[in-house]
Amino acid sequence: MRYERILAIVMDSIGVGGAPDAERYDSVGADTLGHIAKYFTDELGRPLDLPNLVQLGLSKTHPGGLAGIDAAPESRGAFGRMQVVSFGNDSLDGHWEMMCLPARFHVDYFPEGFPDSLLGEIEAFSGRKTIVNRPYSGTQVIYDWGERQMRTGELIVYTSGDSVLQIAAHEDVIDVEELYRICAHVRSLVNGPEITLGRVIARPYIGPDRDHFVRTSRRRDYGLEPTGPTAITKLQDAGYDTIAIGKTFDLFCGQGFDRSFHNESNADGMDHVDAVMAEGWTGLTFVNLVDFDAKYGHRRDARGDGEELELLDRRLGRVMDAMHDEDLLMISADHGNDPTYKGTDHTRELVPLLVWSPSMARSGSDLGLRSTCSDMGATILENFDVPNEVGTSFLEQVS
Repeated sequence: MRYERILAIVMDSIGVGGAPDAERYDSVGADTLGHIAKYFTDELGRPLDLPNLVQLGLSKTHPGGLAGIDAAPESRGAFGRMQVVSFGNDSLDGHWEMMCLPARFHVDYFPEGFPDSLLGEIEAFSGRKTIVNRPYSGTQVIYDWGERQMRTGELIVYTSGDSVLQIAAHEDVIDVEELYRICAHVRSLVNGPEITLGRVIARPYIGPDRDHFVRTSRRRDYGLEPTGPTAITKLQDAGYDTIAIGKTFDLFCGQGFDRSFHNESNADGMDHVDAVMAEGWTGLTFVNLVDFDAKYGHRRDARGDGEELELLDRRLGRVMDAMHDEDLLMISADHGNDPTYKGTDHTRELVPLLVWSPSMARSGSDLGLRSTCSDMGATILENFDVPNEVGTSFLEQVS
């Protein structure tokens, strides 16, 4: 059977632990989903309430199950785990790999801050001084430096454990469009060969003072341009519809997408999903739900992470009820961000793989441990009879 529409949803940063290369990324023992579930049972005295995700096989992506959840419930969907083999551990790496372009090249990291030469070029273009220039939590940096930035109009430049340069500025001090122009210019400076960064991120914030600063939804990611064809560009070239919801558009620099929708939040993203699924199209809708990562993972908020998963679960029930026999749902993640782990950076983990359609001939199919996330893209391409040489399709197991 060939599916007419494939809806792929990325739960940004909801890893399931167990990455064989975790030590290389200082992530030994990290387990985003497992530790969220344990937090709920130990600290809140109740299990995570995820009936739809569990029916799809979520607990079976975890050896031994999840704390408080039946380890062997009957599954309606196919389930498994995927290993990220890209060299980086950021959203760009995971998303590219899911679309058959593993990032098998080295990008640059700046744990001691960016070189003066790069900062000088930023200052010359923007006409503004830069401050901070070191790894920092995104919420803590505006708490510590935001009031100064409001007074002086400087640019808060900072990084993290990822290959990323972030610029924060108060929306009342630097217009968001100006911030976007600055970040777009910075992107042009870090495409190699001297410096190659995975992403440049505009981080606008609002609020009257440090105790009330809030980062806004007008964040924008400027990713490295894909270094080759992706499943998205191949589908578009073959005449299929390709729709981005959330930051998937930014992560691929828009390449291959016919349409895109910016998310104000996970809930807003699911509103876009409902609207798109009510339309007639044939091809792929690729969704990123970033709140798990940006609002909870980096802030080490296990309760918020879990409650956001519960909200997603309820929205998924609505989506599944509206799906047709010719629709296929895929759910995964791009990396981990264990809210109980040390630091504030991403964690290297395996990612879940859940697949379901109302027309699946059999339920409970175990897709096993996939050796690369590119198996997802390979499955999508085989479904639409588009040639591909990266990844191994599991279409036969879910048809």
